[in-house]
Amino acid sequence: MIIRNEIESDGETIAAVTKTAFENHPYSHNTEQFIINALRAANALTISLVAEMNGKIVGHIAFSPVTLSDGSGHWYGLGPISVLPDYQKQGIGKALLNKGLDALKALKAQGCILVGDPNYYERLGFKSPSGLTHEGVPQENLLALSFSKKMPQGIVTFHQAFSASG
Repeated sequence: MIIRNEIESDGETIAAVTKTAFENHPYSHNTEQFIINALRAANALTISLVAEMNGKIVGHIAFSPVTLSDGSGHWYGLGPISVLPDYQKQGIGKALLNKGLDALKALKAQGCILVGDPNYYERLGFKSPSGLTHEGVPQENLLALSFSKKMPQGIVTFHQAFSASG
């Protein structure tokens, strides 16, 4: 497996991988591929990595800036992250996540925030801090990983591209 930065010609393949990965996901509105395209169009896709196996893109992860009401800066949102169904449960998502977190640290980011399954992400060091909220998201599904000892407080706002629907 190779993990690399996306290149311009990867856009359509990333959209197809993302659409397929989320097709039967119980919490998806099947807009994830539109979110990635909107982040890219807004020049807000800070990190965009693909996982390749035998020359085929099988996974993707995106990171973009978030805004925090307490004024904390240099925090990024993870998402979407996708792996083709036939390649899931093989460590590809975890490898993409780890490579992406390393890239964020290299950018001097303060941390990463996501909306996801705590049973999965807590094993990777993410926590659900009591002082952090995001409208419409249950507390246990808003997870953060600080690269220092400081955890932000207040309301998290993801990039407006997260409202993309087509």
